This record gives sequence, structure tokens and C-alpha cells, in this order.
Amino acid sequence: MKKRLVVLTGAGISAESGLKTFRDSDGLWEGYDIYEVASPRGWQQAPQVVLDFYNMRRRDVALAQPNAAHKILAALEQDFDVHIITQNIDDLHERAGSTQVLHLHGEIFKMRSVLDENITYPIREDIRLGDKAPDGGQLRPHIVWFDEPVPMIEAAIQVARTAELFAVIGTSLVVYPAAGLVNYVPYGVPKFIVDKHIPSSPSLYNVTAIEAPASEGVQLLKNKLAAYL
Repeated sequence: MKKRLVVLTGAGISAESGLKTFRDSDGLWEGYDIYEVASPRGWQQAPQVVLDFYNMRRRDVALAQPNAAHKILAALEQDFDVHIITQNIDDLHERAGSTQVLHLHGEIFKMRSVLDENITYPIREDIRLGDKAPDGGQLRPHIVWFDEPVPMIEAAIQVARTAELFAVIGTSLVVYPAAGLVNYVPYGVPKFIVDKHIPSSPSLYNVTAIEAPASEGVQLLKNKLAAYL
């Protein structure tokens, strides 16, 4: 039986693929205040601005390629039962070959009606004002914005509870509820944190810190995981 490796990833793992992070831009993303483009209030005030912003993000993700960190995690499925919980809206984990990926904050290549969050539709091009779902509602990106509930958090908690090994890669552990997932990992489970700047987590037990960019750090993580085969 393969050991279950649960991996929580954040923006830092996709940064090396050229996708910008909030952390590296002082709360601005491509010159936008995040609440202008990632909140229900922003959507109500200027839906066209929000659509334009995510249309650009969709083009950026389409052009980006999985980096070594994504590929190493996919390859780890040969030896471990790997479950990835990602805060990222891109599909780089899937394109790298990972087969069990849970997106906490939505997916850039999906859209949904403003009237029903439970039915999604694929989208590769732009969403325009006036584009309607079959229920008549305006289509919006399938993204969890600030001040919105995170529907997938309960499923993610259940995955975290089953971890036999747990890794955090490229996330500051300050965005909740995602950051709280580490508290559901069984106490004695070996935990690994990979980041350029290791976040402070004084309450965590049995933690190995790997202070490095994602690709370098995930290779080091792979080497350390060999001890658990």
C-alpha cells in the first residue's frame, strides 16, 4: 500500500511558471486592488472590469507551462498516493500529470451562472457581459472571491485528516480557511513546508522546513520522502 501524501499548494508553486502572486505585488495584481477584481462588491460595482481581469488571467494560464515542481509532484504518484489540495486557479498540476487535484478557490477554465454556483461550464476564451447561462443568469468566472464561502473546504478537510505525510508548498499559510487545513492533519504525521520564506507556524509538530523556491524545494522534498518508501 502506498502511503497517502497530501500536498497543499499555493501561488508560489506557479510563480516559476510566470504566474504572478499576491504576495509578490503588495496586494496589487497586475495593477489592480484585489478587492476591485476578487470580491462580490467589485463584481457589483464594475462587472466588466472583473471580467476583463479574469479574461487576462485565463490567457496567462493558457500560455504558462508546468514547471519542475508540478512535474515532480505528478511523478511522486509512482510511489505515493498523492492528493493535491491547491489554492491556485490554474490547471498546471493537471497538465503536469497529477490525477487527484482539489481546487479550493475555483478554476480559471470554468464559469458559472450568477444564479447557480453548482453547475459549471468549460471556458477557454473570454467571458463577456451579456453572456448568459441556460438559467438566464450572467456568466462569471468559477472563482471563489474574498468574502465568499469556500465550498470545497469540507472535502479538503476530509483529505487532510487522512494524510500519512503532509507537505505545504508555496503558500504563506495566512489565507483562511486554507491555512487552517494543517490543523486537521493527524498530530504525529510528518509535515514538510517548502517556501522561499518559511511562514511561522509555532503550533505545528514534526515539521521539516525547506527554505527554497518551489522547483528546488520540491526536489529536496522528494529526496526526503524517499525515507518513507
